[in-house]
This record gives sequence, C-alpha cells and structure tokens, in this order.
Amino acid sequence: MSDKVHCPSRRALLGALAASTGALIAKKIRASAQPPASIGRSATSAGRLKQSVCRWPYARTPLPDLCRRANPIGLAAIDLLFPDEWSVARDAGLAVSMGYPSRREKFIETGFNNPANHALLLKELETVLPLAARGQVANIIAMFGNRVSGIDDNAAIANCVTGLARIAPLAAEQGVTICLELLNSKVDHPGYQGDHTAFGVAVMQAVNSPRVKLLYDIYHMQIMEGDVIRTIRDNINWIGHFHTGGVPGRHEINDSQELNYHAIAAAMADLNYQGYVAHEFVPTRSDPFESLAEAVRLCTV
Repeated sequence: MSDKVHCPSRRALLGALAASTGALIAKKIRASAQPPASIGRSATSAGRLKQSVCRWPYARTPLPDLCRRANPIGLAAIDLLFPDEWSVARDAGLAVSMGYPSRREKFIETGFNNPANHALLLKELETVLPLAARGQVANIIAMFGNRVSGIDDNAAIANCVTGLARIAPLAAEQGVTICLELLNSKVDHPGYQGDHTAFGVAVMQAVNSPRVKLLYDIYHMQIMEGDVIRTIRDNINWIGHFHTGGVPGRHEINDSQELNYHAIAAAMADLNYQGYVAHEFVPTRSDPFESLAEAVRLCTV
C-alpha cells in the first residue's frame, strides 16, 4: 500500500535498544519499584477480554504518547516493555501486560532449549521477577531459543523443563507468570525450536506450574499449523498470553487477511480466559491508531 508505515521488526528493535546504558536502566528501575495507587483505576478494557498493545510496532511514537492514546480506545495495558519503561505505563494509569527481563542482543535466539543458556536466563529472571511483582507486571517473556546442533526436539523439551522447573517456584512466590513464546520458523525466525504448539505444551505439562505458561502468538501459529480456535480450546490451560497479527504480512487483523479475529476472540472469552490479548501487528495506515482502534473493536466480544 502506498501509505505503508515501515516499522522495525521486534528483532531489530531489541538489537538497537540493547545499546542503552546500564546506569540509566538501573536508575529507572529503582524509581519504578513502587507502583502508584492509581494504577489500573483508569485502565478500562473493552468487552470480556483485556486488550493490550505491543510497544515495538509503535516505536516511532514516544511511549507517553502511546499510553495516552491507548486507554480511550479500550486498551488496558502496554505489552513488551523493558523494566525501565514500566513506570511510564503505570503513571498513565495503564497496566504492563508483559515485560522483558532485560535488554540484550539475541534475545529470541537464546532460550531454555540449550543448557548453556540456563545460567544467564535464570539470573535474569531471578532479578526481574521481584521487580515485576512490585510493579504489578503480570507476565515476563522468555524464549525456547534457536536450534542447536545435537539437541533434537526431545532433548530440547527436557532441557526447557529442567531450566524452567528451577525458576518456577520463584515465579509462583512472586505471583508473576513466565511466558514462553511460540514463533514461526517458516517466515520470520528460521531455526527457532519452539515453533509448534505441541512442543510448547509438552514443556508446560512437564513443568506443570501455574506460573509458567505459553505465549500463544496467533500470527506465528497460523503460519506453522493453522486450526487456531481448536488449538486454543484444547490447550487453554497451558496458555497465559496471546499476541495478534494479520496473516500473511503481520499487518492489520481486519478482512484484508485470512483470520477471523472476532471469532477467535469470542472463543477465548467463551473459555473464560482471564489473561491479556496483546495486538502485535505492524499498521500500514498513515494513522496507525486508526488500525489499532479497529483491532480493539474486532476483538471486543
């Protein structure tokens, strides 16, 4: 489309933001340790689902402006914020529906499938989970990681279980859910190992913690396997968070793409899903908030 807005991918945005200075991050984390009493009071959610918006597709919009525009169209939260950004959403009366544990490169590629990563990942989570609890951040994102030579799916599942079982008790103690994201390896993330629901569910069943769940990204799983509503119904007990995006292209979730998001949202609500549905599509309109308001309407059931 002629008015397409070119936004960076999440991978590109993570790489750029990883260069931020540690001192500034630490200062802002300390400042945001105690949430204001007003958090959540002005955050309303449309319909039976709590809707959120992911930060990275709106990277050109200053975060305070994104927060200011979010609540009037029915969004209750901002998704995928770094710890030093949490206070911005809270100060605007919005929740943080999902946070990153840290700023670092190769975040997606470095996952629990490889035991060599466990020390790094566990240290990050041990640090961020108490901060998230104090900041009323519902979820922290984590990754299964890219495939490694010599680690097949069965070994990768076992490795994920071993690592996540070590951090699950702290997550439960802090009341924060660690969400492992399912991504497609066909288009966007070649080599990613957690690319099918069955892989993620096998890990979740073995860990068996109410505070370790799947981030079911509808865009990614439509590309890999389809059958979205049935899959959600069959596995809702293992899903803690959802992301949206139009297929193909990861743009608006309207009738320009192949998924019926209103039906998907209704299926989630009928299951009494209590978590967040975060919009993670890259708008193509000259006014990206027109697309975002449309998405909220489509998922209001």
